[in-house]
Order: sequence, then structure tokens, then C-alpha cells
Amino acid sequence: MRRQPRCERGSALLAVLVLLFVMGWFALSAYRISTQQLRIVGNEQAQHQATAAAQRAIDRTISSNAFSKDPAAVALIPIATDVDGDGDDDFTARLEPAPACIRVRPIKTMELDIAKAADRVCLQSGGSSGNLLVVPGSAVAAGDSLCANSEWNVAAAVSDVTTNTSVTVQQGVAIRVVASDAKNFCK
Repeated sequence: MRRQPRCERGSALLAVLVLLFVMGWFALSAYRISTQQLRIVGNEQAQHQATAAAQRAIDRTISSNAFSKDPAAVALIPIATDVDGDGDDDFTARLEPAPACIRVRPIKTMELDIAKAADRVCLQSGGSSGNLLVVPGSAVAAGDSLCANSEWNVAAAVSDVTTNTSVTVQQGVAIRVVASDAKNFCK
């Protein structure tokens, strides 16, 4: 049996330990990178969900019949959204700052088509059940109708403490309103 020199003893052990250390380092690095990627994806998902909740709040607000009559009262009500369908509200949007009317332009009777139901409302006295101000087939007066086009800046803010997400969505909106409502709330 041949004996190894003293300087070669334990070199295999040292090589194995170095290889184990390097493999452990790679495994730890892979774990850290995958954890970071998972956090990034989770944060991105939370931001998209918060943005969707803010957009839903804006859509729901401008779709409300009460918005053109009293926008300040509609803006005070927070709008909750359940994203995952578990019955618990995940995000709550607030209209901050309050919706602001930027401009109002009266709609001229000449711009309306009496054949369209939406336009006939603007030509009737006393609302949809009233008499027409314009008789079909007759010349249309050049005055203002009972409606006006209003332009609004509506913003919704969502802040979630669980995910530490904060999103604000702003949208410009044009809405046809009754001229008297426009005079009251769009100054």
C-alpha cells in the first residue's frame, strides 16, 4: 500500500467544502431573486387593482343621475370595491379633490335633432312629459335649448394600507345636463 504525502491529505475535503459553499451561495441567490420577483409582481398587481378601483369609482360617479344635480354630495360617498370576490371590500376610492366643473356651453336648439329621444328632452318644457318647444317640420329657433354641455375634471384616489398602494386617477368628462343644473353647480 502506497502512502500519500502529508500535503495532499484533506485536499479533497477542502475542495468539497468549497463546492458546497458555492452551491449554497447559488441556491441562496436564486431564492432571494425569486422572492424579489414575487414582491414585484404582487406590487404591480396591487397597483393595477387600485387603478381599476379608482376608475370604477369615476365611472360609477359620472353614471349617477345625481351627479349633474349635486356633484358635491355624490363626491362625499366613498366607493368600495371587492376585487377578489370574497365579500370583503379590498379598496375604497374617494373622489379627491372634489369634481370640478371646468366649463359649460349651452346647447343651441339648432344643434339638436328632434328625431332623437335624447335631443327631444332638451326641446321639451317641463321635462320628458312636457310639450315640445319645437314642432317637427317647423323652423328651429336659434336660441338656447333646455340643456347644456358641461366639462368636468373628476379624480379618484385609492390608498390601501395592507399593500401600501396609493393611486390617483384623473379623467376629463363631458356630460349633457339640464341648463338650470349647470348654472347651479358649474360656476
